[in-house]
Amino acid sequence: MPDNELKSLESKVDDLVNACVLLKEENKTLRTSQEDLVSERASLIEKTELARNRVEAMISRLKSLEENT
Repeated sequence: MPDNELKSLESKVDDLVNACVLLKEENKTLRTSQEDLVSERASLIEKTELARNRVEAMISRLKSLEENT
């Protein structure tokens, strides 16, 4: 294999290794972001459920007050 072909192949391998490293870093960042978003979603669902329960309780109290008058 001529020297220039070997250097070209070596350069391409180096480019692939660098691309792999960058993709691993990006993948790690995306996984962390996904975990944060899943956690935030769970928290928002919990807050929504709590608010729904409070509103339903208020509606029940208003209905009972309405029935008593």
